[in-house]
Amino acid sequence: MKSILYLSISIFLFASCDQNKNKPDASGVFESDEVIVSAEQPGKIISFNIHEGDAVEKGKPVGQIDISNFKYQKEQIKSTINSLSERTNNPEPQLQLVRDQLEVQQTNLKYLQNEKERVSRLLKADAATQKQYDDIAAKVEEVQKQTAVTQQQLKLYSSNISTQNRSILSEKDPLQKSVEQVENQISKGQIINPVTGTVLTKYAMEGEMAAAGKPLYKIANLDTLTLRAYITGSQLSTIKLGQAVKVSIDNGEKKYKDYTGNISWISDKSEFTPKTIQTKDERANLVYAIKIRVRNDGYIKLGMYGEVKF
Repeated sequence: MKSILYLSISIFLFASCDQNKNKPDASGVFESDEVIVSAEQPGKIISFNIHEGDAVEKGKPVGQIDISNFKYQKEQIKSTINSLSERTNNPEPQLQLVRDQLEVQQTNLKYLQNEKERVSRLLKADAATQKQYDDIAAKVEEVQKQTAVTQQQLKLYSSNISTQNRSILSEKDPLQKSVEQVENQISKGQIINPVTGTVLTKYAMEGEMAAAGKPLYKIANLDTLTLRAYITGSQLSTIKLGQAVKVSIDNGEKKYKDYTGNISWISDKSEFTPKTIQTKDERANLVYAIKIRVRNDGYIKLGMYGEVKF
């Protein structure tokens, strides 16, 4: 009778040890960094060439929103820029007239100055009167004043035309910035995939109207998934960042498929045990969240349950 009792106790202890040996240290659910791609420009979706489950590379155009209004606006601004040159004045013809007038005055002044010197010599030789000298000297002074006025007019006219033209042409830079701004709006009409991954959900269809900020689709990189698991405080001192761990997923009835993962994040704050998570010490009220990066061979799915052995 005692032998049977000892045998029963031994079997129970062996089964208990074997059960504890196979019990996971932590468990959780696989997740991924999901990106929701939204419309950057309002308008009608004229093309949208992706489907749920498609693998899409980063930077690939996947759709187009109608941006006809922005194209018309760009052409209007460029036409305004081109018209600026037509509003400017070419000062050269008018300046040439003033230069010709100045040249005539300077020639006349030179002649009168020579005549004044000749009369001065005649006056000294008593061959001319004082009145003749005074008359020619007055004419020289008058032409000198006219020449000075014409020279001032030449400078002033050239300066005024240049200032006026600069004022008109100064509008070009702000208009050019407006063109660049509109071109930026046009570029946002093209839907560019931001990350390499798999399309999880498609929220919009071709032909629908899109508002700025409206979600179009959700994408995630499924090549590497994150297992978010929970450990007790007593386990916290046994793990570290970068540590390699064993991750298991269900592989048929009572079978598991094993992977190698690395701990990428350990929470610095404790939280109450989630109802759906079974930890090593089920009596613990507080647990710590950890994230384990696992290379996906295609068999791991988002939301799938996983177990961890340290």
